[in-house]
Amino acid sequence: MSPDGFDVRGRLGGTHRPRRKRVVLADRRRTRQVARTMLELEEQTSVGEVLVTSLVKAQLRSALLLMGVVAAVLFGLPALFCAVPVLGDVAVVGVRLPWLLLGVLVYPFLVLIGYLCTRRAERHERDFMDIVEH
Repeated sequence: MSPDGFDVRGRLGGTHRPRRKRVVLADRRRTRQVARTMLELEEQTSVGEVLVTSLVKAQLRSALLLMGVVAAVLFGLPALFCAVPVLGDVAVVGVRLPWLLLGVLVYPFLVLIGYLCTRRAERHERDFMDIVEH
């Protein structure tokens, strides 16, 4: 009997309790497969080694590509100003173009490259986790 005098069992029709239902929240086969792949990664088996190596190669390739872009821009601008000296005399808002590009605008460029590098690394890691989970 409940504290306020309401008899739940009496309302349900005696002492008969409803049958329990099994609730399945996840597919067990998928969980076992993910666990097996994670185990292969932790134990550094050949499959796990291939997965990790592919992740490292993808991130290295991405980083080297962005490093090439930075090197081309940062070494290309002074070379451009040496090759075409007339560009060094151009003034924008009272500031000479070489000073503006190499002294001011290079920092937002580097922040953008850092942002892109981080985004690409996160994308590679998400792709890696998708492979591991499926």
